Amino acid sequence: QVQLVESGGGLVQAGGSLRLSCAASGRTDYAMGWFRQAPGKEREFVAGIKWTGELIYSANSEKGRFTISRDNAKNTVYLQINTLKPEDTAVYYCAADNSLGLIATRINGINYWGKGTLVTVSS
Repeated sequence: QVQLVESGGGLVQAGGSLRLSCAASGRTDYAMGWFRQAPGKEREFVAGIKWTGELIYSANSEKGRFTISRDNAKNTVYLQINTLKPEDTAVYYCAADNSLGLIATRINGINYWGKGTLVTVSS
């Protein structure tokens, strides 16, 4: 069992940066991931990370703009987003499960989700 709490969202001007945090309680060796859901769109995978540090990014994630990282001592996963664009406006969710592969490919099979943090990018 794990509880996930996201933070760090807010209103940002285009071109700015944000670092989202996801604090996990409970088991500490889950693979974790970040997803986002824009208004009127389906939730989509952004990036995932194992407790070992192994990473995976969505093929749709623009290279260099999204960086996922993890601090195992703090049970926290981060998502750094640079050069924000209005189309990045979305609720960003943290998720956790046993397998990084599951997180990256089977969104409907993921067991644990946070409640999300809203990122709004103004033009």
